[in-house]
Amino acid sequence: MLEFVDIAKSYGAGPMETRVLTGVNFQVTRGEFVAIMGASGTGKTTLMNILGCLDTPTGGTYRLDGMDVFQHDDDTISAIRNRKIGFVFQQFHLLERASALDNVLLPLIYADHYPKDAEKRGAAALKEVGLRDRIHYRPNQLSGGQQQRVAIARALITDPALILADEPTGNLDRASGLEIISILQKLNREGRTVVLITHDQAIADHASRVLILQDGRIHSETRPQTPLNAEEELASVREGGAQ
Repeated sequence: MLEFVDIAKSYGAGPMETRVLTGVNFQVTRGEFVAIMGASGTGKTTLMNILGCLDTPTGGTYRLDGMDVFQHDDDTISAIRNRKIGFVFQQFHLLERASALDNVLLPLIYADHYPKDAEKRGAAALKEVGLRDRIHYRPNQLSGGQQQRVAIARALITDPALILADEPTGNLDRASGLEIISILQKLNREGRTVVLITHDQAIADHASRVLILQDGRIHSETRPQTPLNAEEELASVREGGAQ
């Protein structure tokens, strides 16, 4: 589904040049759940921004569904981003004065056509993440985990094939984090491709493949024999808390 070929990214020029990515190569096939791990400062966010067509590389090729993304103009790239990719960030980026439903509907405002059934689709997305009864709540009426679920529903509203999640559990307690990973695993089982950026091995172990980013490139790759099941872990955490 997506392919990085010798992707490089630098900032500045000459003696002031800082190389962040120095030739990143990997592929993700449709329907995979891939975690990209790395310590702080290894270029994870830069890599994520290029994956999401939010930033351009200084070298290399990025193919998404066979399309050489950065050979196209900005308007085409924006349309690709809006149609094909759903984003979930560590910061929830919700509008404080807007309801959960209105936050979920935001990406449709930037689509080519605002669908007549937008509110129905938004309600269905919130139902999918377990917030059917929180449609009209504002962010300050929701827990951190619920706010992140609104963000996931927002990522789903354009029906993207690819979900990019950048440290989605970073601001959450363990139980809330497991709720989010459980939802991502469910979406993956339903056929969506998920790429998760994390520094946490315990989170990465829920993916079917883990890529280690080090010194600006993919250093190694592992495939957990049996990825952890977040739903089972969450049940255990809740059971332990109830005792």
